[in-house]
Amino acid sequence: MPGHILALDQGTTSSRAIVFDDQGQPLVIQQREFKQHYPQPCWIEHDAMDIWRTQREVLLAALAEAKLTANDIAAIGVTNQRETTVLWDRQTGEPLHRAIVWQDRRTAQAIASLERAGHGAMIRSKTGLVLDPYFSASKLAWLLDHVDGARPRAQRGELCFGTIDTWLIWRLTAGRVHATDVSNASRTMLFNIHDQRWDDELLELFNIPAAVLPEVRPSSGAFGETAIDEFKGVPITGVAGDQQAALFGQLCNRSGMIKTTYGTGCFMLMNTGENAVVSHNNLLTTVAWNRDKKLQYAVEGSVFIGGAVVQWLRDELGLIETAAEVNELAASVDDNGGVYFVPAFAGLGAPHWDASARGGIFGLTRGASRGHLARAALEAIAFQVVDLVAAMRDDTGLDIPEMRVDGGASASDLLMQFQADLLRTPVVRPKVIETTALGAAYLAGLAAGVWPDEKALESQWQLDRRFDPQMSDAEVQRLRHNWRQAVERSKDWISNTQENPSEKGSA
Repeated sequence: MPGHILALDQGTTSSRAIVFDDQGQPLVIQQREFKQHYPQPCWIEHDAMDIWRTQREVLLAALAEAKLTANDIAAIGVTNQRETTVLWDRQTGEPLHRAIVWQDRRTAQAIASLERAGHGAMIRSKTGLVLDPYFSASKLAWLLDHVDGARPRAQRGELCFGTIDTWLIWRLTAGRVHATDVSNASRTMLFNIHDQRWDDELLELFNIPAAVLPEVRPSSGAFGETAIDEFKGVPITGVAGDQQAALFGQLCNRSGMIKTTYGTGCFMLMNTGENAVVSHNNLLTTVAWNRDKKLQYAVEGSVFIGGAVVQWLRDELGLIETAAEVNELAASVDDNGGVYFVPAFAGLGAPHWDASARGGIFGLTRGASRGHLARAALEAIAFQVVDLVAAMRDDTGLDIPEMRVDGGASASDLLMQFQADLLRTPVVRPKVIETTALGAAYLAGLAAGVWPDEKALESQWQLDRRFDPQMSDAEVQRLRHNWRQAVERSKDWISNTQENPSEKGSA
């Protein structure tokens, strides 16, 4: 059997392909960024064909660099930005509209109306999710209502809906497979995570025709074979949303284990085993994965803007030329100089869930410098994560002996040390921080027989560095107090009860 796994890691700002060997080591990484579209304030879109083009390019480039062919690949694992919504023609495969990205807030007014109508509790009980524009259901409803002729065509079965995994599977199999896995389905707000099916009551509430929905399959299992000209006959056997994939890649496969991924956003998941824990602190209950007919759940906290704040400093503010420069700039000052940055560009996620919040920089004085702003931006990532940990500890009653970390920003020693200081808990970084792609590779490899079971994977996890808390309790309390003040000042900036020009005509 071939010993290589190809992981396709389709993210919010780039598409990547990574070839792993049977020891879980990345051999080749290829990456392409693609354009972000901002047609109106708080609207964020992707061209789905750009996503497919860049994903196909990196797939072929990774194979070429590794000097491999399709015959050398045992299986493909797919992991993806979640909630981002695509609607396309079932016959031609052409998207009807640009994809609506998970960060997009155009349906905030529609979601607020559902909340006022009292639907929040029912939705939470079935899906584990809080009512928020973040999830796919209201995005799909908006597309059906705003693209000419979309709704009657959807009812006739002429259109396909999918999150990005479904879109890529469709393209990879030349339109033969319209499917998703349970982890991605659980993020649509249309899927009952207890009954494991699309929910008729939710479909009726959001006015979604069942004919557009993909088939839901286990995260580790058969999803068809590739059928593109340069790459045919390779089985797709692992699919999971990016954060669930990272949880699996970190081998947090037992109840109580926790990881945080520092990507465009920050996402903390705790494995809760077969128990779907109900949060009292606005965290989410989500499906972790389904493998070997065994379903596992997780509690999740989502930070909308994590590493994206560094991209904002680079692309919109011009404060740095490359993302890597932020660490050097932040380290040029001893502390934040009293500056606190709340990057609520797309509202606040857990545990606040305030779609009306907006970003703010507080504590500026004449002495505030570029270094202070860079440091405040990095610290904002850690402050948001520690808020999630506090909520998770309260919900589960569990002590957290360590937090495993991954994602691009986890490479920052300055950020990871500050995170450990705020948490008062060790932060543990593995040697392989590409755990999102690794999780998809593991799920695919297990189904394809590259590895016999999860126990065979445990020896592959290797420590890179452990960050132990060093800051005094008093200093941590002072910093967190000031952060909470800044967060409160960023909330309720745009009232959901007032018509927002960017939301006019939402579904």
